[in-house]
Amino acid sequence: TYAAWAGAADYFAGGEHGRPEFAENMRRYHEYIRENDLTLTHSLINLQRSRTVSGIFNLQEGTALEVVRETDAGIVVRGARILATLGPLADEIGVYSPRMARHAETHSPFAVSFAIPCGAPGVKFLCRESFDLGRSHFDHPLGSRFEEMDCIVFFDDVLVPWERVFLLGDVDLLNRTANVTHSSAHSAHQGAVKNLAKAEFVLGVALLMTQTLGNSQLPNVEERIGELMLITQLTRACMRAAEADAQLDEWGVMCPDLLMVESPRNLFMTAYPRMVEILQLLGSSSFMLTPTEADMTGPLEPWIEQYLATDNSQARDRVKLFRLAWDIAGTSFGSRQVLYERFFASDPLTRARALASIYPKKEVMDRVLEFLGRDDNAE
Repeated sequence: TYAAWAGAADYFAGGEHGRPEFAENMRRYHEYIRENDLTLTHSLINLQRSRTVSGIFNLQEGTALEVVRETDAGIVVRGARILATLGPLADEIGVYSPRMARHAETHSPFAVSFAIPCGAPGVKFLCRESFDLGRSHFDHPLGSRFEEMDCIVFFDDVLVPWERVFLLGDVDLLNRTANVTHSSAHSAHQGAVKNLAKAEFVLGVALLMTQTLGNSQLPNVEERIGELMLITQLTRACMRAAEADAQLDEWGVMCPDLLMVESPRNLFMTAYPRMVEILQLLGSSSFMLTPTEADMTGPLEPWIEQYLATDNSQARDRVKLFRLAWDIAGTSFGSRQVLYERFFASDPLTRARALASIYPKKEVMDRVLEFLGRDDNAE
């Protein structure tokens, strides 16, 4: 996102009032995080007291992040934002919004984009319960390594220095940022890379499970493995097409094809939960045969080694594999991943509308109309 914004930094100098210093702020900030190899979290969404449609657009309820005053040193912000994944582990937090309500006023204290250190005075993180249970890598191979935490961020009259402000007050500029700078396409491409890595990993786990259990030739197993392969290859094809059809944009930045990165973003919202379901179906009762590392070195070790081995695997290897599969398909860590993928790119309706807005509908409709317009006597 910030790479795209830095490439299109002049965009932030525009808007209703024109703030050329914001363009320089963006360039300098991107250079700063790049050269110092900093990790960022971000918070995009305001908390809502109501989930009704009217509640989505009501920013006057006392929870949304807003600029409460401007000073010589910078802006002062107050409110709450979600969902700052990686918050406690990140160096900096980027704060911006995908868009505001189209019927909002042209200038608003809720329209703001900035970045500050996570440890800035007045910034407070409220973390959910951790999924890292303090167990070994053997017991929870994913949860013990990749707990990234999700947070609510409270901004208690936080001072944001002027050099860290990228957009202020301009609703139209905020609403057009993702499309005009093409940050939407770049973030979707990053998402496609993430999706492919996950799909390949789940497929690999599934193949090893069926190999271990010796049931890879069963028709129902082949069908389910084929479905995993299909999802993986569709994701790969979209990503490669997006890169093959990439073009230089008006800012001189090579931009992936938006349609071909938006498609897997839509696909994975339902595909990943289905992949996890397939793991559950493939593993079935074998997921209950997953002793802990302590069990593997305890008094029952000889019985475990004898009775949990398969024709294709030693008991320890089987248990280690299925504990990995269970961390994907059955633990709180795995459940969070499913929930994350369902809503990572917003809700399904929003993504479907986004896809429909860029799809070349006229081209396919014209083809049908051309067919319908043929002479009925023509072959």
